[in-house]
Amino acid sequence: MTSGDAGLEATPRVRRFRLPGRVKGGGGDSRQLALLRYLGIRLLLILPTAWILVTVVFFLMRVIGDPISAAMGGRMTQEQIEVRKEAAGLNRPILTQYWEYLSGLLHGDFGYSQDNRQISEVVTTYGAATLELVFWALLVAFAVGVPLGRYAATHRDSTADAGLRMFAIFAYAAPVFFVGMLLKLIFAVKLDWLPVAGRASTPVELELQHVSPKTNIMVVDAILYGDTSYLIDVLKHAVLPAIALGLLTAGIFLRLVRINLIQTLHSDYVDAARARGLSARVVTGRHAVRNAMIPIVTVMGMYIAMMLGGAVLTETTFEWKGLGYQLAEYLHQRDFIAVQGIVAFVALVVAAMSFVVDAIVAMIDPRVRF
Repeated sequence: MTSGDAGLEATPRVRRFRLPGRVKGGGGDSRQLALLRYLGIRLLLILPTAWILVTVVFFLMRVIGDPISAAMGGRMTQEQIEVRKEAAGLNRPILTQYWEYLSGLLHGDFGYSQDNRQISEVVTTYGAATLELVFWALLVAFAVGVPLGRYAATHRDSTADAGLRMFAIFAYAAPVFFVGMLLKLIFAVKLDWLPVAGRASTPVELELQHVSPKTNIMVVDAILYGDTSYLIDVLKHAVLPAIALGLLTAGIFLRLVRINLIQTLHSDYVDAARARGLSARVVTGRHAVRNAMIPIVTVMGMYIAMMLGGAVLTETTFEWKGLGYQLAEYLHQRDFIAVQGIVAFVALVVAAMSFVVDAIVAMIDPRVRF
């Protein structure tokens, strides 16, 4: 044995340091426990968030005045108004009304409208239409915003990129009702390609009332009815409202995808993928775009809340009889109790959607820390 070999044998072996939580079988379990703890905390936060939203809505409705007098003033005598206020419990102390309102919400009771209709029934009947509209609008937002954002990022600082950025600003800044009226003028009045308003033609809508089970989602009811012409009619009526509402979010998606994709294309793992000889199309499609989509999912709850707000103007413009359309009707009638119930329901939906989005982001984004 040479002296060099003896020196090598005399060198002590370096032991690899291993974190306690990273041992085999332990890392995955610890992450799952941390994920469950994180989701549990987020779930518990829904309650105070919803409580704050509901409380703000309740007291704002009381600040603007007595809802019975506002709705029935001039159409009823003062004695009749007092009888109605007594029946609705509006003569009791404000804190008593607040406590009874919260107790009712816990049991799914959102109150009654001036025509003695239960708000929970209104939400069930018209909420499906709004859900359908938001679904179609999200499809439009993804179909328009994501591909255009990808194209703008891969053609950075070109004429097309500048034009797409201007389009994104216009889509986000233009009022929904203005875009809706413009679409109606072009595609319904001038070109006569699509219907002007409504969720379906009157004969189709009357026939779909007899579908069992009835979901109040027109496209589902048309499929259950089994007539292809009815389904086409329903889809044609959904095109313009979906575009008008979807473009609002498509502009945001375009800018988000563009910015995040540009940053991702300059990251180390993308450079490593290029070094392995992968084509630019594969690098962008498989590696960069997926990570660029994470910020969109992260703030999806905010976009859905924005769409629910925009649904009021969209449904009014296209006479799409959903929850936003009914909310506008109640505002016109000054039925503040009904408005309070619908807004409280929307607030609860937004809080629940925020939890769902947080859960999805926590599962798909490894950068999220619990």
